[in-house]
This record gives sequence, C-alpha cells and structure tokens, in this order.
Amino acid sequence: MEGIVTMYQDFMKKADPRIADYPLMQSPFLVLGILLAYVYFVLSLGPRLMANRKPLNLKKFMVLYNFFLVGLSLYIVYEFLMAGWLTGYTWRCDPVDFSQDPKALRMVSVAWLFVFSKFIELTDTVIFVLRKKNEQVTFLHLFHHSVLPWSWWWGAKFGPGGMGSFHAMINSMVHVVMYFYYGLSAAGPAFQKYLWWKKHITAIQLAQFVIVSVHISQYYFMPSCQYQFPIFIHLIWIYGTIFFILFSNFWYQSYTKGKRLPRVAQQAAQHNGSSIHENGSVTNGKVKAN
Repeated sequence: MEGIVTMYQDFMKKADPRIADYPLMQSPFLVLGILLAYVYFVLSLGPRLMANRKPLNLKKFMVLYNFFLVGLSLYIVYEFLMAGWLTGYTWRCDPVDFSQDPKALRMVSVAWLFVFSKFIELTDTVIFVLRKKNEQVTFLHLFHHSVLPWSWWWGAKFGPGGMGSFHAMINSMVHVVMYFYYGLSAAGPAFQKYLWWKKHITAIQLAQFVIVSVHISQYYFMPSCQYQFPIFIHLIWIYGTIFFILFSNFWYQSYTKGKRLPRVAQQAAQHNGSSIHENGSVTNGKVKAN
C-alpha cells in the first residue's frame, strides 16, 4: 500500500505547479467524488426524491442559466485566443509553455476556467431531474457530463495549453451557439418561431468532432513534434471518433426518423401531410457534446 501511495505522490509531482492553487485542482479525488455524487443523484437519488412531487417550474432559472453559459463560453473562447491561438500558436505542433510568461499564465487560467465550466454544466442534468425529464438523461448525455470533465481535469493539471487545448476552445465555441438556442427555447412560446435551426446544432457538433480530429491528427504525420503529452493526443482523437459515431446515431434517430424536429418544422411537416410527429415541446432537454 505504501508503494502505491509513493507511486501516486511521485506521479503528481509532475503536475504543473502553476495551477495547483486553483479551486478543485488540489486532488483528483475531490473531483472524482463530485462526479460520482452527480451520477448517483441523477440516476438514483434525484428521481426517488421527485417520484411523488410535481415537476419544478424552472423556466426563469433556465433562461438565466443558459444565457450565463453563453457569456461564460464567449469569454473562454476569447481568453484561449488571446492566450495563444491568435497570439503565437502555429495551429500545428504547439507545445505547452511552462514559463511564467504572462501569456502562458493566461493560458493556465483559461484552461482551469474551461474545466470549472464543465462542473457548472452538471446543472443541465439536475434540471432534467427536477423537471422530471428523466428520459433525457441518455447514455450520451451522462457519458459526456461525467467522463469528460474527469479527462479535462488531468489535461489542465498536467498540460494547460499547447495543441491539446484546441479542442477545448472549439468546444466552447459550439457551446456559445448551443446554450443560446437553449436559452431561447426556455424563454417561452413567443420565441418558438426563432428555433427553426435546432437541427443545425447537431450538425455543428458533428463538424466540431471532425475539425478537432483533423487538427490533432497532424501529430501523427509530423516528422517531429515537441508536444509533451502524446497521451492527450491519443485520448482527444479517440473521444472525437467516439462522439462522432454517437452523434451521427443521434442525428439519424432524431432527424432522419424525424423524432426531434423543432415545433415550427413539425407543424410545416404536418401541414404538408407528413407522418412525422414529436411531443410538441422545445425544452432545455438535450443531448450535447462537449
């Protein structure tokens, strides 16, 4: 047992000391505890607590929550750009800068903020449970919200920045669009006519995985690359492939079969004699990427 503890301590000594004092970054066990508690709540405790209660009316909270995440995602994108992606990165083999340079420290800060935002986004699923929308807690949704924050934590802990941060910036760009849509959808029936582009959110998410995978795949074709964490390259590529497959299936089930058309599109389809139907509601429920 002492050997395992010593091995863990030696391993953690390789972490980036610049991020050590940020909230949630002291120990992986704290983060693991939060994610396990999250899974337990959404799969067991939450549904049992709500079993004999009416769904909570969270419309106003949902509007504020979604537009808050729009603003936060925009800020994260801006910080990634200013910390390297528009101020020195080559968009090819970019190693992590471990110096005390202001831009390098700015990258550390935004890498942490990105990870922290993923824990804020666990609220998505809590909303589902409190509104008794348990059918929306799909495998894809739960996998994204529980597994990826764990992976991103290790990325920020050991290598905040460099080419491994590209997917985080792209993900934040997608979240600007996605949470803007969900903010409008939560705002009420008056905004339903502006929600015709629901289908395109999934298209943007699929494009995200292609862009991220193409960017990270450069590593395998370069004669040499000094990026310090090849394991992150492999994981990003694997995640990109897995999520492209999962979201392609979501696209097929939702739109090819016509199960999740926006209300305005559904009404148009019904008017034209189509047999496509849905439940007629646009809510904060969704399956989403990273």
